[in-house]
Amino acid sequence: MSSFLKNSKNPKKTLLQIDHVTKSFPKPDRSNLLVIDQVNLTMYEGEIVALLGKSGSGKSTLLRMIAGLTAPTSGKILYRETPVNSPMKGIAMVFQNFALMPWLTVLENVELGLEALRISPKERRERALHAIDIIGMDGFESAYPKELSGGMKQRVGFARALVIKPDLLLMDEPFSALDVLTSESLRSDLLELWQEPDSPMKGIFYVTHNIEEAVLTADRILIFGANPGHIRGELKVPLTYPRNSQDPEVLKLIDDVYMMMTTSKPQSFKDDKSDDKKIEIGYRLPEAGIAELVGLLEELDGLQQKGPVDLPELADTVRLDIDDLFPVLESLNLLGLAKISKGDIAMTDKGREWLEADITNKKILFADLLIQHIPLAKHIIDHLEDSPPHQREHYNYFLEELEGYFTGAEAERVLNTMIDWARYAELFNYESKTGFLSLEDVE
Repeated sequence: MSSFLKNSKNPKKTLLQIDHVTKSFPKPDRSNLLVIDQVNLTMYEGEIVALLGKSGSGKSTLLRMIAGLTAPTSGKILYRETPVNSPMKGIAMVFQNFALMPWLTVLENVELGLEALRISPKERRERALHAIDIIGMDGFESAYPKELSGGMKQRVGFARALVIKPDLLLMDEPFSALDVLTSESLRSDLLELWQEPDSPMKGIFYVTHNIEEAVLTADRILIFGANPGHIRGELKVPLTYPRNSQDPEVLKLIDDVYMMMTTSKPQSFKDDKSDDKKIEIGYRLPEAGIAELVGLLEELDGLQQKGPVDLPELADTVRLDIDDLFPVLESLNLLGLAKISKGDIAMTDKGREWLEADITNKKILFADLLIQHIPLAKHIIDHLEDSPPHQREHYNYFLEELEGYFTGAEAERVLNTMIDWARYAELFNYESKTGFLSLEDVE
């Protein structure tokens, strides 16, 4: 990463204020599904704020509300004391999937945002060419998106945002679709632009699933809880730029973030909410396969020679980011196969028993764990047992039940995860052709 001076943009005026914002979506039964609950946040000039949380927790929904792309159900969002009810001049957004128009050239894609501002064609062209040059895409003005690599496409996305000279830059996991080297290069370039004295940007607010990235770039890290989405903790990052990923202070902060994300009440918790609540039928089961559970336990078995394993160490060993690692960790913790405490993880006796069992006993043990720890599994079994004479029920019956807790896509994902776990444990059978769950052929 390039060397540059300490950020001189000390917090001054209020840039963004989020006041008791909630967001809900209608469900098939005409009730509402609450996805974001009572979010409060004040962001000041000169800040980079990162929002970290589990996949599906509502981070991107919150970002879209800040951008004015969707409205909150209640509460208010103020940008420089002006209510955000639609896209605002001064706010630009960079999307995860690039969102380029495939039929437009690089230059035309970058100019697109200026057309909406009714900028003259001459000024549009000048500003677009300058933005393209700034982000290192000079020479590709006439290229189409299909001719570009992922990193080049995202650079065009940045140019399209920067060309409007944003006061507040929003980013939705801007580096997640890129390889490690490309994301590091692009992140470094963005920070250099941020540091320039004449940069129009007064604040950056972004969603990420990369803990190290957040610590290396942000002044504040917000921990987002789920079911519904809410801010459950905050961590200030009092480090100057550039930051080295191997610096002891950086490593300590990374460890602190892991601890905050895996404990029910982080040290800086300021709310009465808690993710440490009783598991019920409508719990958002993490998406993790049996092979992943076994694989992570095997890694733990090799690492925990002297006690619990530090989560950052584990993440570095298995080379997974939080969106891939956390569902497996949560699953092991839910099932009692491992215990997570204060940023560390340790295999339980039950986890070791399961890991060392043969395939038949693995299935028997896993079935017992599902019945004991996952209410949805017991609910499905109980319902099938009470459905004579064939002890079967259609997939859609259980899907509709889960849609009382989640959106349609998420309800389907949770049910499919439950079915995969139950099939492995031979708790019940699922016939994909007919769509029926049944106790048939289950010993």
